[in-house]
Amino acid sequence: MVSLATKFANRISGQNRARKYQYFISQFCPTPTSKILDVGYTNKETSSYSNYLEKHYPYPEMICALGIQKPKEFPENYPKVKTVQYDGKLFPFADKEFDIVWSNAVIEHVGEYERQLLFLKEMLRVGKQIYFTTPNRFFPVEVHSKILFFHWLPKHYFSLIANKLKHSWKKMMQIHLLSKGDIQRLLSDAGVKEYVITCNKKYLFTMDFSIVIKSCI
Repeated sequence: MVSLATKFANRISGQNRARKYQYFISQFCPTPTSKILDVGYTNKETSSYSNYLEKHYPYPEMICALGIQKPKEFPENYPKVKTVQYDGKLFPFADKEFDIVWSNAVIEHVGEYERQLLFLKEMLRVGKQIYFTTPNRFFPVEVHSKILFFHWLPKHYFSLIANKLKHSWKKMMQIHLLSKGDIQRLLSDAGVKEYVITCNKKYLFTMDFSIVIKSCI
C-alpha cells in the first residue's frame, strides 16, 4: 500500500516534470523535423510520469532513446521511438547527429565526477543543443528515497547506513547528487561558456536544476 507521504511526493514530482517539460518546449521550440536524443530512458516504468518526454512529445518518431538497459517494455509502450542500448560510456552516434539532447535526472546516476564529465561531454558532442536536469544536492528531501536529510550525510556515513537498509536501497550509494556549484564546475571543465541554470523551486527550496545549453562546442 502506498503511503500518503509517497503519494504526496509523487504528486510533487509529477508537477515538477510537467513544469520542466514546458520549460524545455519554450526554450527550444522543437519542430516536427527536430531530431531529439533522450539520454537515460526508463525501461520499467514506476509511475505515470516515467518517460515524460515520450508520453507528451507530439512527434515520437523523431525521438531516439538511449540507455544501458536492454530495451524490453519500453519499445512496446513507445513503438514509434527508436531505442539504442550502449555500455554507459561513449554514445554510439556521430558528432552533432541530433538537434537537441534531452536528459532528465540521469547525470547523478552515471558515477562520480569523471564519469559525469564524460557524460556531459558526450551530450555536447552528439547534440547541437542540450537540455538536462538534476536534483539539488541541498534540497531537504532526497528525491529517490523520499527521506529527509539522508543525502546530506558525509559519503562514508551515507554508505554505512545504506548498507544496513534493505537491498534496493544499496543503489543509493551509486547516486552522486550535484549542487549548483558542482554543475558550474562540470560545465567549465567541459568547456561550456554559455549556459543557463534555472532553479526549480518548491516551498522556497530549490528542488532541482534545469540546464540549457544552446551553443555547444
